[in-house]
Amino acid sequence: MTLPSTPDSSVIRILISDDHPFMREGLAAVLEYKLDMTVVGQACNGYEAVELFRQHQPDVTLMDLRMPEMSGVEAIATICAEFTNARIIVLTTYDSDEDIYRGLRAGAKGYVLKDAEPDELLAAIRAVHNGKHYIPPAVGAKLAERLQSPELTERELEVLRLMATGKSNLEISIVLAIAEGTVKFHVKNILSKLGVSDRTQAMIVALKRGIITL
Repeated sequence: MTLPSTPDSSVIRILISDDHPFMREGLAAVLEYKLDMTVVGQACNGYEAVELFRQHQPDVTLMDLRMPEMSGVEAIATICAEFTNARIIVLTTYDSDEDIYRGLRAGAKGYVLKDAEPDELLAAIRAVHNGKHYIPPAVGAKLAERLQSPELTERELEVLRLMATGKSNLEISIVLAIAEGTVKFHVKNILSKLGVSDRTQAMIVALKRGIITL
């Protein structure tokens, strides 16, 4: 489905999706103060964001990444699969390279941190509304770093998450119903791809990059 085009001179209709009521209300207050912007809906989780998007078909959507029930990344991917020219900006506390990569890969057109100045957010909204991308230099640098890093496979991610819970190779093999030797092979690949030499370092890097969360 394709959204109807909106003239640049019109008021920008915005959907806010964030699980913190204070953040939603604060954003709405700032945006409603601008003559060229209006808030058409507020969602508290990914499912609600998708439904409100379908209902209002906003010009720009501000999407938090980590929300209950359905994550921001899942919501972005769902919306973009249905509405080919959806214009979504990730607005989040997290600036790890994995979060940036997942958000933009899902279809977001911009990425702004919640501690950014209001003028930066307003500039991002106007830029994305006009069909441009908005990626701050610091975010772009982390994205470039992420794109140069080897991709972990789904199985390696499963092993990594179990490693983070403190499970041994044998325990991981039981959980995943695979041979212990296969687990050792995956662990070796994980350490190599993360550029570390042991499990502890792997956990530190994985948490820093946002590959896993605790």
